[in-house]
Amino acid sequence: MAAATVNRKSASSGTKRRIKLWMMFIVLFMGWAAYTIYGQSQLKEATNVKLADVQKQLEAANTESASLNRHIERLNDPEYIKQLATKELGMVKEGEQQIFSNH
Repeated sequence: MAAATVNRKSASSGTKRRIKLWMMFIVLFMGWAAYTIYGQSQLKEATNVKLADVQKQLEAANTESASLNRHIERLNDPEYIKQLATKELGMVKEGEQQIFSNH
């Protein structure tokens, strides 16, 4: 009868030891998982900031491209070319005289 009591105590202590090892493993695994999730969330936030910057640059480039396309379309208009020649380049037609103002 004394041998059965000793076997129960040693089996019980072995079970407790295994449970402690499993719990330690689970705690370590959960700590690693939390660390990994935190790191990935930080990386995601940095990536979102970069994405926002790139989207702003893309929007600015699209706006500039649209403006340049409008300018190209206007360059195909003879009236616009005449306006550029007289106002910006100071050109005049034959027989006309340019008037300078002192503003």
